[in-house]
Amino acid sequence: MQITIIASGSGGNATLFASRGTRVLVDAGVGPRVLAQCLAAAATAGALGSTSGSTSAWTPDAIVITHAHADHVGVAARYNKKHKIPIYASEATARAAHLGDPERVRLFSPREPFAIGALTFSPRPLPHDAAQVALVVDDGARRAALVTDLGEVPPGLLEHVAGCDVLMLESNYDEDMLDAGPYPQHLKRRILSARGHLSNAQACALLAALPGGTHTVALMHLSENNNRPDLALAAARDALLGKRARLLAAPPRGPLVLDTAPPPGAARAPLAARQLGLFPGM
Repeated sequence: MQITIIASGSGGNATLFASRGTRVLVDAGVGPRVLAQCLAAAATAGALGSTSGSTSAWTPDAIVITHAHADHVGVAARYNKKHKIPIYASEATARAAHLGDPERVRLFSPREPFAIGALTFSPRPLPHDAAQVALVVDDGARRAALVTDLGEVPPGLLEHVAGCDVLMLESNYDEDMLDAGPYPQHLKRRILSARGHLSNAQACALLAALPGGTHTVALMHLSENNNRPDLALAAARDALLGKRARLLAAPPRGPLVLDTAPPPGAARAPLAARQLGLFPGM
C-alpha cells in the first residue's frame, strides 16, 4: 500500500491511499487540479513506481470524509460532480456537509469497518467540535493509521493504531507559540479544548506509549501560525527515543509519498519517504 499526502493543514487536507488497483482519497480539502499536480510530480520523480505519467490513471475510485470542516470536505461535491465517484461519510458528517449527489453518498458507521475495493477502513470516533473519526487502512498486508483533528487522546485510540506500519498523527500546535500568538482568546480556547486540536506535547505522549511495529511516523496538520516543523520534530524525536521509526513532518502542500512496506535499511531513507518539491519553498 502506498500513501500520498497531498495536503495537511488548515488550508486543506487530502491523502491518497493506493493498493492493488484501488485508489481512495481521504478528505477533499483540495481540488482535482491540485491532486493532479501532486500526483504528476510524484510520478515524474518515480515515487509512484511503475504508474504511467497519465494522472487519469490516479483518479480516485472513491472519497472518504473524516469530518465536515471545510478544510477536509470543501471540494467533495466537486469531485462527486466531476468524477461521479462515491463519497463515504458518517451520517453526522453527511448531514453537516454538502457532498454532492446524494445517490453517490455512502454512509458508514463510525465504529464499524467497511471495504472499498482492496482497502478496508476501520474508523473510530475522535473528540473534536465536529463528528470526527480516526481511520486505520488495511490492504491485507500492511496497515496505516490517519489520526488528525482531535483535542485529546481518547481511551482505546492507542490500541486502535497499535501495530500499524505507518502512523500519521496530528501535532498541531506548540503551546508557547499559541499562547504568545495573534489568535483571539476564544480561538485559543477552542484549540486548547478537549474538542480542539492535539498539541506537540499530547502527540508525544501517544508516541511515547506506542508499542513496536510502526516503522514510519508522519506528523500532520501542523499549524502554520502556532507551530514549526523543527519544534514538532524535536519533541516527537524525544518521544520515539529507542523506537526504530522514521520520523517526518507533512507539509501544508505535498506531495509526500510514504510506502507502508518496511524500508530496506535504516541508514538511508528511500525516495518513498522524502517530500517532493512541487510547491516553492517546500
